[in-house]
Amino acid sequence: MRLLPWTGADGKPCYLSTDNPDSLLSRLADDVEAAQLASAEQVLAGAKAVLGDPEAGERAVRFALTRAVESLGDVLRVAASRSREGDVRQSRT
Repeated sequence: MRLLPWTGADGKPCYLSTDNPDSLLSRLADDVEAAQLASAEQVLAGAKAVLGDPEAGERAVRFALTRAVESLGDVLRVAASRSREGDVRQSRT
């Protein structure tokens, strides 16, 4: 079971059950994960810039922290998904 990089309407995790990494849903999940990781890199760079600016106001810091928390959640979900995939692959060998 692959943990997908999004949740259902009820906020619960979504899983994909397939052995086909080239299925439409698998490729979509790969694309979403890649976009989330790329976004996290941009958020990290922006947060570093805000934190390095002694003139940054509270709103800028709160915005940077909010985006960083969102991105961290996405990155942890991708890591958990990939960790589970690795566990499944290892158990098959």
